[in-house]
Amino acid sequence: MQDLNVNDVTDAVIEQMATTPDPRLKEIMEAAVRHLHAFAREVNLTPDEWLKGIAFMTAVGQACTPYRQEFILLSDVIGLSRLVNVMHDAGGREAAGTETSLLGPFFRESAPKIPLGGTLANVSKGSDIIIYGQVTDSDGKPVPHAVMDVWQTNEDGHYDLQAYDPTMMDMRGQLQCDEEGRFHFRTFRPLGYSIPMDGPVGDLVKRQARHGFRPAHIHTLIAAPGYRELVTALYFADDKHVDSDTVFGVSKSLVIMPSLDLPDAPVKGVPSIRYDFTMSRDVDGTGGRVGSDPSKLVPAGRVGSDPSKLMPTG
Repeated sequence: MQDLNVNDVTDAVIEQMATTPDPRLKEIMEAAVRHLHAFAREVNLTPDEWLKGIAFMTAVGQACTPYRQEFILLSDVIGLSRLVNVMHDAGGREAAGTETSLLGPFFRESAPKIPLGGTLANVSKGSDIIIYGQVTDSDGKPVPHAVMDVWQTNEDGHYDLQAYDPTMMDMRGQLQCDEEGRFHFRTFRPLGYSIPMDGPVGDLVKRQARHGFRPAHIHTLIAAPGYRELVTALYFADDKHVDSDTVFGVSKSLVIMPSLDLPDAPVKGVPSIRYDFTMSRDVDGTGGRVGSDPSKLVPAGRVGSDPSKLMPTG
């Protein structure tokens, strides 16, 4: 019988798990135990705090529904989602490749096809902007006929799944670049929004005196044969939360600002954004999707008319 002290218990647990046949599971669980035990020792965790932590994790699980993933929201607000995405990005993105971002829970397959120069808006209204650019490889060569999915919130900060009947698609579309990888489309300026603050993760964010907002952004997913699927988002520089995104999704290289002074803008007199995307060659088949992909977790959808009941971030 072992007489375990504060330090011995960690080694005892790892020794008992040593027979784990799956080497990757063994590696992950051993590291998890070491770091969790070190955390408890570092903060001198009390029994009352331990029980409160268990109650919190239980509440996070109970808040999950087929339309809401509270654990991913927790991962988002503590920066773990961002960390995993950055590590995933580093493993497959070429040095010149566009930085990626989390897919988010509001991507939908089979978005309406729009022609080059078409609009994402179905029913939404707002301030017109034009987004245009070129898709190239890491050597600067055009990627012909790349397929681009684009989706965003409307002028009220809601995705279509939040604002309308779930069968309706708005502020999203799929377009195909031309033979030179060029694209342009019309849309409206999106609005930033708060993550759901009505659950245990929202309560945690409030207790930390954080604002809970995401800056305005536009998602893109670009695919072409032979290239790693590129999932990213463009963030508006003048959003007051661009430097304090609650889910840490912003990268400097993805920050944009509409301008009326772009000489090559395809439509004159309308604020425009030029952004050129660089795709990385697919060498390992991993793709670029990380995060709350509804096809991998649970389907995004509408619950009543309350947008706070939908899946959290995107």
